[in-house]
Amino acid sequence: MLKVENLNQYYGQSHILHNISFEVPNKQCTCIIGRNGVGKTTLLKSIMGQVAVKADVMQYSDMDLRTLRPEKRAYAGIAYVPQGRQIFPLLTVEDNLRIGLPVYQKRSGKRRAAIPDMVYELFPVLAEMKQRRGGDLSGGQQQQLAIGRALVLNPGLLILDEPTEGIQPNIVAEITRVIRRLNEEWGLTVLIVEQKLHLIRALADHFVLIERGNCVAKGRGDELTPELIQTYLSV
Repeated sequence: MLKVENLNQYYGQSHILHNISFEVPNKQCTCIIGRNGVGKTTLLKSIMGQVAVKADVMQYSDMDLRTLRPEKRAYAGIAYVPQGRQIFPLLTVEDNLRIGLPVYQKRSGKRRAAIPDMVYELFPVLAEMKQRRGGDLSGGQQQQLAIGRALVLNPGLLILDEPTEGIQPNIVAEITRVIRRLNEEWGLTVLIVEQKLHLIRALADHFVLIERGNCVAKGRGDELTPELIQTYLSV
């Protein structure tokens, strides 16, 4: 589904990511893990074309992402939920969701498209609050809105940057269930940055461990050993 080989990223004279290589298998969930400040968010921004990179390979399905502008990556089927949600606080929940409809229409071939039913099925609170302004929602509800907006695009690959950061435990549990359901029942490929170990255990079919801009380990979820956790994730 997604293949990256020898990806390097620079901010000015600073070398941030060093020869990162990994694959995201189709219809599975891959977790990018590591402590704060090691380059995880920069890696996601690199995949989305938000920062300039040098890479031998950055391929999604049969497309070379290195040649695609950021907006073209959305049309290709990649949806991104950034850290901090970035919803539109003065727009209603429904209008926030509608922002993704042009991409959904292009990908689905439907000239007149409504918000897909699956968004409200997965997040019933969005249906209940569709006429509320986005800024009036709680942090957890805003995160559900951000994920719902990404799903409106009808993506093949969903990328999430710490979707459970700073939200209440009951909504963390709900978002975890939704991600697992999207992956297992809907066949959606997921790439997620996450730090909570119990969520990594619940979600990760595969992991990529980043330390100081380097990939220091990767493998199946069940290969994330106590030694790796102690060395690279413990505070």
